[in-house]
Amino acid sequence: MNRIYRSGSGVPRPRTITDKTVTGALLPGTMVFIGATALTQAAAPTGGRLAILGDRDYYASGGIALATDPLMTPYASGESGVAYLPKPDDEFACAMAAATYNPGQELTVGAAGRLVAAATTNVVVAYYDQPTKAVAAGELADVVWANAYTKA
Repeated sequence: MNRIYRSGSGVPRPRTITDKTVTGALLPGTMVFIGATALTQAAAPTGGRLAILGDRDYYASGGIALATDPLMTPYASGESGVAYLPKPDDEFACAMAAATYNPGQELTVGAAGRLVAAATTNVVVAYYDQPTKAVAAGELADVVWANAYTKA
């Protein structure tokens, strides 16, 4: 079961990139740029081909083995990564910046590859898709990918 890509059955799965290595200790659910040979942490919505770092579903999940929970375990620098190429209306669990978010809130990419509330002139990449909630830094939340635009 994939824990980052959230759309249900009958919906085609997004394309994944699996032939690149990560350039640092990157957490699943964060935004990355796809380079020629590597996945690098994104800190803005522009500057490269944006993707969402997937989890390693071959790791044990949850339970007592939190040290190997695929959603809590960062990739090691140089390790092969899995990145999703999102399309509008795809739903993902993505890492968020600490804040209170509301359903449908416009999001952009911020520090550490986390999604953050979009301000005027920011490029909107997704919408928050859960009930209003105070989210801790790095917490995963469901978002729906947008057809990117600049917020007026």
